[in-house]
Amino acid sequence: MGESKRRKEALGEKYGQEKPILPGIPITKRQSEQFVKWTTRGAWGGIVLLVAVWLTIRFVGPAFGWWQVQ
Repeated sequence: MGESKRRKEALGEKYGQEKPILPGIPITKRQSEQFVKWTTRGAWGGIVLLVAVWLTIRFVGPAFGWWQVQ
């Protein structure tokens, strides 16, 4: 009998299910990886937005008389 069959028999219904990162916290490793992926993407989006707003205020704004830079 192969190792996977022994493991399947030993685990029963829990076979193939992901384990939580910490006991008592229902977050799996895959969910934590997705969270990091989306928050990283959101952070980069915020940085791009910040740069776009800064460029608009710094260079385009004075051309229209907004926020006079001295």
